[in-house]
Amino acid sequence: MDDSSIGATDLLVVGAASRDIDATDPRGWRLGGTVSYGALAAARLGIRVRALIGADERAATAHELDTLRAAHVDVRIVPLATSPVFENRQMGNVRVQHVRAVSDALPAAALPVEWRSATAVLFGPVAGELPDEWATALPNDCFAALAWQGLLRQLVPGGPVQTQPLTASPLVRRANVIFVSAEDVAGGGPPLSDLLRDDQELFVTQGDKGALHFRPASGARHVRFMPPLPPRPAIDTTGAGDVFLAAYLAARLVAPQLAGTADDWRLDAIAAAAASLNVAAASLGEVPGLRELCEALMPRA
Repeated sequence: MDDSSIGATDLLVVGAASRDIDATDPRGWRLGGTVSYGALAAARLGIRVRALIGADERAATAHELDTLRAAHVDVRIVPLATSPVFENRQMGNVRVQHVRAVSDALPAAALPVEWRSATAVLFGPVAGELPDEWATALPNDCFAALAWQGLLRQLVPGGPVQTQPLTASPLVRRANVIFVSAEDVAGGGPPLSDLLRDDQELFVTQGDKGALHFRPASGARHVRFMPPLPPRPAIDTTGAGDVFLAAYLAARLVAPQLAGTADDWRLDAIAAAAASLNVAAASLGEVPGLRELCEALMPRA
């Protein structure tokens, strides 16, 4: 990445912060959510980030928010009566999320007027908290990325997270690039050709198996596989998908000339390397930065 370009763009990240139950934390929980991991990852890769975070009273006091601020993320908190609370239970090799609390909506009216000129936006819902009005909250020339899985979850307090069928909601139609995990597409739905525009890109992340990148090309949708770079033993997979999408978006903002060219595999490689580094981390505060990413991508002798 060209250091002269870093900081030249503004990324807006929007979503509710979740609280993930964690018995090892003195609070009994730790802060999570796409808005938290995505904002921190992009900032540590040199992008100027503004984060509009919906949070209940407890989440709003989380020390992890100070970690974002220390990385120069401009944080604005939108008070919510309730924000998402999840309990992650490991069932063999499968992580099952259980719902402790759902989220109030984060209204588009909460977006400060001076933040509406962002170069790009990452819509990062985790519990369906971003209503359709967000699709028209920013100018059409604002590049939009969407963490789709946050719109595909059926949440009932006390029960496991259930997947819903894929639908082309207004936020899906607004997005230029969409990210979703393989486990969140289990609900099925229409063919991708019926859901996505010809010019939209889609990533399907598959944990330690890497990711698939569906790219438009001359009226057809090409698929590229990107393995983890390099594969690493997982300490905690929480936030890996969010770091993947934030790293891809950061790289694309810094080097937009690579997108859609023969060299755009480099953008995928940056995302895959960042996610691979993140699974070896044990907390939000250990999200990888630019130095760690460059070392991971550097050819070994």
